[in-house]
Amino acid sequence: MNVATKTGPGKGRWRQFGGVAALAVALAGAWQVSRASETVYNIAPPKVDEQTSGKALEKAVIAGGCFWGVQAVFQHVNGVKNAVSGYAGGDEKTAQYRTISSGQTGHAEAVEISYDPSVVTYGQLLQIFFSVAHDPTQLNRQGPDTGTQYRSTIFPANAEQAKVATAYIEQLNQSGVYPKKIATTTEPLKGFYKAEDYHQDYLVNNPYQPYIVINDKPKVENLAKTFPQAFRKDPVLVAAQGR
Repeated sequence: MNVATKTGPGKGRWRQFGGVAALAVALAGAWQVSRASETVYNIAPPKVDEQTSGKALEKAVIAGGCFWGVQAVFQHVNGVKNAVSGYAGGDEKTAQYRTISSGQTGHAEAVEISYDPSVVTYGQLLQIFFSVAHDPTQLNRQGPDTGTQYRSTIFPANAEQAKVATAYIEQLNQSGVYPKKIATTTEPLKGFYKAEDYHQDYLVNNPYQPYIVINDKPKVENLAKTFPQAFRKDPVLVAAQGR
């Protein structure tokens, strides 16, 4: 049994472990599980970035596997005012977890980041995204999660974001840092649809769930180590903003 794999149509439904002892065994075996979420790519910042002069709060929508971990990472980034788990890439009528889990809706599990560009730029958010938030070389999967709903995708909100994202992907592919070509795509942002409430602030609310311990906590730890100037200890929470 792969302890890092979610089961059933409702994410977070785990095969039952036999108490604390079994959980300890499961966590001890974490080293044998795919560790894609723990990969750190030390990459240069983008050569092309957004113009921030005079800009108010901006939004960025990205997808990089299970949104629990991606949301958790950006909740710890200075300048981020909110990070909401949701769905992007499909129609509003299919933007429910049980529906998108089929992999047939066109949706990806995504995170909408509201940020202050005078503190953190769009390009800097993408640097974190490509470095510690996920493995951009994996096609239609992240670690134990497979399917197009777990694809690596950037959903630019405007032409400037599209220019930054496209240029950065090209820059990173030419850098030689990654073992394979980047699988990340860019797609037009048709809309962003907030996920069910139980998906919000998931790492904070479920810090000891095995999936979180194995796959997502390492991402936040890597953020703190790799981008110490950008790291904020206390995460900004969706629940605190009444959204």
